[in-house]
Amino acid sequence: MVPMSPPKYVDLIALAAALGIFLLGGFPLLGYAAAAAAWLVQRGLQTLANRRMREHLAAGNRQKAMGIVAGTTLGRVWLMATAVLLVGLAERESGLAAAVLLAALFTISFAAQGLSHLLEQPEGQGAA
Repeated sequence: MVPMSPPKYVDLIALAAALGIFLLGGFPLLGYAAAAAAWLVQRGLQTLANRRMREHLAAGNRQKAMGIVAGTTLGRVWLMATAVLLVGLAERESGLAAAVLLAALFTISFAAQGLSHLLEQPEGQGAA
C-alpha cells in the first residue's frame, strides 16, 4: 500500500472544518449532511476507481483504465448534483449550502491533486 501525502487528504480536513463553520454561522445542517454524505461516497468511489485503473494499466489495458476513469468521474459528478438537487427540493437554503460546500470541496480537492502530482517524484527516481 502506497502512503498518501497530506495534500491528498486536505479535502477531508476542509470538510471537517466546514462543520464548525456551519455550526458557528448558523447555516443549515441538512445542507452540510447532504454535502458530506455525497462527498464521502464519491471519495470512496474515486479510491476504488483509482485502484481498478492502476490494475488495468499494470495489465496493459489502457482503454479499460481510461473507461473506468471517465465513467466514475461522470458518475461522481451526477451523484453530487443529485444530492444538491434533492436537498434543495426539500429545503432551498440547505440546497444552496450543500452546493457551495461541494463546490469548495471540489476546488480544494482539484488543487490538492494538482499539487500532489507536481510534488511526486517519477518512478525510479529517488533522492541521491
